[in-house]
Amino acid sequence: MPQSLTKPARIARAKFRAWHRGTREADYMIGGFFDRYHEGWDEAELVWFEALLDEDDVDVMAWALGTQPTPPEFDGPLMKAMQKLDYVTI
Repeated sequence: MPQSLTKPARIARAKFRAWHRGTREADYMIGGFFDRYHEGWDEAELVWFEALLDEDDVDVMAWALGTQPTPPEFDGPLMKAMQKLDYVTI
């Protein structure tokens, strides 16, 4: 992530990327997660989410659904929150 971007600019960019994944299912899962949890994120959590956005949607969705093991760099409290799927509304 470019160091020149402010945190509000990074949040705005992350929101756009979270809601424009290419499939409706990924938009709801990743965008919904962003909407529910981003307000309290510190720098490390934002960096985690920015890295997650660089991953393929099928992988992120498989990790969130528990159909594939989560790589160590994405495993932790934020992935556990994503795996709850209590933020997805249709």
